[in-house]
Amino acid sequence: MLPSHGAAGSSHANSGRLPERMADKASWLQAVLRCRNIALAGGEVSSDAGKARLSRTIGLWRLAMMGVGSTIGTGIFVALATAVPKAGPGTILAFVIAGLTAALTALCYAEVASTIPEAGSSYSYTYATMGEVAAFLVGACLLLEYGVAASAIAVGWAQYLNQFLGDTIGLTLPHAMTAAPGSGGYINLPALVLVMLCAGLLSRGVAESSTVNAVLVGVKLLVLLLFAGIALCAFRVQHLTPFMPLGLSGVGSAAATVFFSYVGIDTICTAAEEVKDPGPTLPRAILLCLGIVSLVYMVVAVAAIGAQPWTRFAGQEAGLAVILEQVTGSVWPSMLLCIGALVSIFSVTLVTIYGQTRILFVMSRDGLMPPVFHHVDPGRHVPLFNTWIVAAAVAALAAMFPLDMLANLTSMGTLIAFLTVSAGLIVLRRRHGDLPCCYRVPLYPWVPLLSVVCCLYLIVLLPSVTLAFFAGWIAVALVFYLTYAMHHSVLARPVKALPLPPSPV
Repeated sequence: MLPSHGAAGSSHANSGRLPERMADKASWLQAVLRCRNIALAGGEVSSDAGKARLSRTIGLWRLAMMGVGSTIGTGIFVALATAVPKAGPGTILAFVIAGLTAALTALCYAEVASTIPEAGSSYSYTYATMGEVAAFLVGACLLLEYGVAASAIAVGWAQYLNQFLGDTIGLTLPHAMTAAPGSGGYINLPALVLVMLCAGLLSRGVAESSTVNAVLVGVKLLVLLLFAGIALCAFRVQHLTPFMPLGLSGVGSAAATVFFSYVGIDTICTAAEEVKDPGPTLPRAILLCLGIVSLVYMVVAVAAIGAQPWTRFAGQEAGLAVILEQVTGSVWPSMLLCIGALVSIFSVTLVTIYGQTRILFVMSRDGLMPPVFHHVDPGRHVPLFNTWIVAAAVAALAAMFPLDMLANLTSMGTLIAFLTVSAGLIVLRRRHGDLPCCYRVPLYPWVPLLSVVCCLYLIVLLPSVTLAFFAGWIAVALVFYLTYAMHHSVLARPVKALPLPPSPV
């Protein structure tokens, strides 16, 4: 039977729409894969970037201290109580595994950061190497990483505040006011207050914040060295046996949990736009930070686990302070450690919130987030609205969620960010190997490949509930990208033609 004219017309119309549909799919694919021009690093890709620039005020030492400040904190002051019950004395090996993974990734970060010295860290690096949708998802991971990390750190602050109040005045805050609903309380009030204090300091300006942070880092390092010196006096070899009571899987699980302690490497890169001479300064600060952090972690972990049986760590709040009190039989060392922990956790929260605001700043300037996040206060030269919005979200998480859940989510976000930077280095070398660079990764491509493998190994070892929550977060991020970010991206805007110069007379 021959088709009717209507059917033929319909068939002809459909055949005419087919190229249009194919063109739409091609344009959509082109949109999600579009990459930022590496030559325009620093935000100049945006037509209005000149109105939203940050001042370069941070030198090498203060930048490295920002990394140390955002790294040495809850991971060693609080997370031992979460990690040691999983691995026993093998937690020492867990720190080694996490540290080696971080070291491999740090080498990759150093090269990519010196090639693309732009704020936004792994988000910006992914945007320049793998395309817009991958960059947006990495940005979503970073927002999860920094937001949840700051919340987890703030939760740990309440534990040491209670220990300090108990040692000094014999009183402690009610459990209902210092624990999240999931941990038997109503609201973690000290964590909420801490986040608001940090937001107030960040609102004054990055120069003041980084100076305060450098002082706080010095205090915390001295306190941790004091702890290690006293705890090593009580070191007993029998406390290290059996070394892996829960097997190698327990060690791997503990390594995945404590990995969030290494978020400082990424934090250094978020400050790239405010760093003096970022090309050579960024890789030097990354390697200096990693060296200091790894040494301190190992010394403190060995001292703590050697000073008491590993079975005592389970549920032990303000664990390092309790160990000192047991070892010395006196309250004053515990008081000093509590002061150091309070100072330390304050500095980590400060720098972690700073990192999240800068990620949002760059994503907003690229058009992938609402413009309120890249509005810079003309008097203070900081993204003021951004800072307080982030603080409100972080405070809500810290007040309502328990530490172990927050730590695992932070590790997940950190591992994804590290993985993409390592993979992005390979893409960067293949596509833009001729770009000037102040640092080159040794043993390329084995170092970035091994970094990717180690990150994947630790991701697999995270609890299934963490993986499920993360999958849900990525799904929400994709919906937001497809409905808002893809259409508001700076790269989606038509390029304005420059006026032609006047013709010579």
